[in-house]
Amino acid sequence: MKYLIIILALATVTSIILGFTMDVSYSQKLIGYGVAGLFLVVFPLFSYHHWKDKNVKDYMLTKENLDKMRENQRKKKY
Repeated sequence: MKYLIIILALATVTSIILGFTMDVSYSQKLIGYGVAGLFLVVFPLFSYHHWKDKNVKDYMLTKENLDKMRENQRKKKY
């Protein structure tokens, strides 16, 4: 999965760069497909890959997590 994300990211960035540098009639399409591929394919795959084994509640600002943060700050001050 990691290598697929890297290959797709390189392909989309290459498409964007080629769209800007080449002087062909479809250069704007290259830029558009590169940007669309980056945001519609690469970014969701990257997000899924990095969040699949994590608990979302650990990153939410709930009452319990805020209390833990305050307690940790008090411990660090003293």
